[in-house]
Amino acid sequence: MPQRMFVAVVPPQEVLEELADFLAPREGMPWIDPGQWHLTLAFMPSVPQAREDELVEHLDSAAARVAPFDVQLGGAGCFPDPTRAKVLWLGVDAAAGESLTRLATGARAAANVSGATPDGRAFVPHLSLARLKRPIEATRWLRVLETFRSSPWRVREIELVASHLGEGPRRRPRYETVARAALSGE
Repeated sequence: MPQRMFVAVVPPQEVLEELADFLAPREGMPWIDPGQWHLTLAFMPSVPQAREDELVEHLDSAAARVAPFDVQLGGAGCFPDPTRAKVLWLGVDAAAGESLTRLATGARAAANVSGATPDGRAFVPHLSLARLKRPIEATRWLRVLETFRSSPWRVREIELVASHLGEGPRRRPRYETVARAALSGE
């Protein structure tokens, strides 16, 4: 049976804690659980189980072509726009954005050749913080989120994650890391 999967960079625990501490006093928004925070490189809505091993092999190759790099969360945005925001997010510094784009391109190519066609959305390096049931005018929230800067950290790997809809707390998805692929720049 096919699985919903994504390829992501997961921030280290200390960065997740910094962000959780920043958001804790800011009520009134359905913040995503810190255990689900990640930077999505590729989302595959239907990965054939028989092709999972092949996908992992291709992801290993794609990751190996990118050298480890530093990233820092900062800057805020939303989808689709501030007047009718459905998702609030944090961005990354520009230099890391270039490396993340290279990783996303490799991850999406790996998915395509493995028969796990990724969604067709343009890649925007970000970490989703809140998903809203109804659109809001988000300018005030974006100003608040703009003040956050995480500690920098070194990205050394990407993760292939299975998303099990409705199996997590409060009917949220449950994420399960299926494989990790190391960056090496070779």
